[in-house]
Amino acid sequence: MLIFRLFSVIILIFLNGCASSPEIPSAEEEVLEPVKIAEPKEKTQASEAKTAIDPDVMYMLMAAELAGQRGQYAIALEGYMEAAKRAKDPRFAERAAKIAMYMKDSKKTDEAVSLWLRQDPANPTARKIAALSALRTGKKQAAVDHLDAVLKADPAGFEKTALELANVLQNDGKSDFFYEVLDTLAVKNPDQAVVYFVQSLLAMEMKDNALAEKKVQQALNIQPDWDKALIFQAQIALFSGDLTKAKTLLKKATVKYPENDKLKKLLAQVLIKATEYEAAGEVYQGIVQANPKDAESQIALALVYLQLDREGKAEDIFKQLLDQPEWQSQAGFYLGKIEEKRGHTQKALAWFDKVSEGPLVFESAISAVSLLVKDKKFDEANTRLSLLSSQFPKQKLRIILMQAGLYGQQQHYEKGYQLLTDALAGQPDQRDLLYTRALMAERINKPDVLEADLKKILAKNPNDAEALNALGYSLLDNASRYADAEKYLQQALKLQPNEAVIMDSFGWLQFKQGKLAQALDYLERAYAKQPESEIAAHLAEVLWALGRKEEARKAFNTAIKKAPEDEYLLDFQKRILSGEE
Repeated sequence: MLIFRLFSVIILIFLNGCASSPEIPSAEEEVLEPVKIAEPKEKTQASEAKTAIDPDVMYMLMAAELAGQRGQYAIALEGYMEAAKRAKDPRFAERAAKIAMYMKDSKKTDEAVSLWLRQDPANPTARKIAALSALRTGKKQAAVDHLDAVLKADPAGFEKTALELANVLQNDGKSDFFYEVLDTLAVKNPDQAVVYFVQSLLAMEMKDNALAEKKVQQALNIQPDWDKALIFQAQIALFSGDLTKAKTLLKKATVKYPENDKLKKLLAQVLIKATEYEAAGEVYQGIVQANPKDAESQIALALVYLQLDREGKAEDIFKQLLDQPEWQSQAGFYLGKIEEKRGHTQKALAWFDKVSEGPLVFESAISAVSLLVKDKKFDEANTRLSLLSSQFPKQKLRIILMQAGLYGQQQHYEKGYQLLTDALAGQPDQRDLLYTRALMAERINKPDVLEADLKKILAKNPNDAEALNALGYSLLDNASRYADAEKYLQQALKLQPNEAVIMDSFGWLQFKQGKLAQALDYLERAYAKQPESEIAAHLAEVLWALGRKEEARKAFNTAIKKAPEDEYLLDFQKRILSGEE
């Protein structure tokens, strides 16, 4: 499920996280540092005369600062306000405004900022705080006026300011009101594309894709060559599920701006999402040819080659990147994956073990454990996994799930069940722990726990297709629960109609209900998509029931050669084939 938040979109727009942290203070972020109350000695005498501080005012400032250090912010605020009025020094008004914001006192904030702006009308920070205060308190006209002043004073910097405000207001639940204020601002400044662009971002935050599209188009009507707006327009189509439109927009943009690599990279990402790997590879090839030092695009191209089963080409790229220290870890990790795919366990382990720094250290360690489990080297896998717990405390959940899987591989189901039960004591609603324990509960004949855990997942997320499928399939052992099973499996199939394991479950339900033709249809499609052992066993049994015994034997023989120890195939052999021999 896509969890959409405003600043995840902004990160996508800037690709490299150009959006900066808000300069506007909040109660959680503001650090109340002592104000400097004396000018440097090298200032001119005129400056000294202008900033000279009366002894009474000096006393007020010292008392205010002392009160602030003691946490007596109300006293500090009054002291700075009075000092600002007497000395007519905007620094003291600024201090008072920030203390008022820290206290979340909107009335005092407005008073202090008003004084600050009278003493320093062009101060951009004062305008930002004034705009934020007005937006937070719902004062529409004041917010419009302050934002209008910011826009006119610094049109180029308005986008950054607006995004900073949006970040704060999103947390306050004021995005809708900010959008309304920008509507009025747009009327006063109809030729400013940035206003419409920020509105487009806010519309996406409000989950109104159509409005977001309208506003970004208005921005592009004014500034048609704005790459960020072009990228965001394509992203809106992408978030709306319209890959065709996203591709069309980006292809047009890349033709119009052939030197813009940001547009090309996003086009390649959209093509990958659409599983058009050949086309994505061509885009990345063009980027790399134009800029051979773009290692990020080289990595992306190599990953596309892996999708296309061109391990040799991918391997060549990764080996070249081993000479670049900042890319060694990633290159080593994927070289390990290539050797794993080739069945070269020791070579793969050697590559995984070389990854000792960077973001893929844990992934390499986990991949090594998975590889050992696949080769049934359980003791070594256990040893490595136990070491990971102390090395990667933040990955505790994944390590627990991996350990449970390791117990499952060794048929130590009770141990796995207990491990997960202990983990759930601290995280009773954790989805993956619940799901994995449900599967383990099935193995130790605890159907009540299985059903309870899966229903707990579904209570929180009724559209969890994996949980729906697992629950529906688990009920097929009880003829009196077929109706319930059908309800869950139909919902899962509706959510993911092309998922092989769901088609398999639904096909097996049809078989249980005596609908052999329908069962065969679902199981053949599931097996064509994912020829795994359990699906093969189901397909063979349906073929046998239909009297197509030679086809059933052929399906079984093909599958048993790949997985001679598979329990489902061995069960079919024992129940069905043994009786024929």
